Amino acid sequence: MKPTRSYEVYIDGASLGNPGPAGVGIVFQDGGPAPVRELSRPVGQTTNNVAEYLALLYALHEAVRAGWSRLAVKTDSELLARQINGQYRVRDPFLRCLHDLALDLVAGFDEFTIQHVPREQNAAADRLAGQAAKRQH
Repeated sequence: MKPTRSYEVYIDGASLGNPGPAGVGIVFQDGGPAPVRELSRPVGQTTNNVAEYLALLYALHEAVRAGWSRLAVKTDSELLARQINGQYRVRDPFLRCLHDLALDLVAGFDEFTIQHVPREQNAAADRLAGQAAKRQH
């Protein structure tokens, strides 16, 4: 039986140079005072937009592995949130592949939302993404 608790996940992707050394930062929360899990991972040389999508994919993958069925994603990338929500088209062919992978994973959740939040509300994920990008620099 799947846990029915809802999880919030704050995600960010950072690229030093755009393109340049990049990293992702992810903070999972379940309503408690401390994060359930944090992830900071270098993702090679890429653009900021690709790093944002990779942060989402890593977050979705971790949630699936944990067996979570209800997920609310918060991102400071308006582009990512609007593309996943179908408000913006995805023109770049590589981003289209990442977008399609994300939507395929999203389809497996009982409840899923993604919301654009101000950068100030995403400080922990931003810090983790920056640290990961600098580990490659």
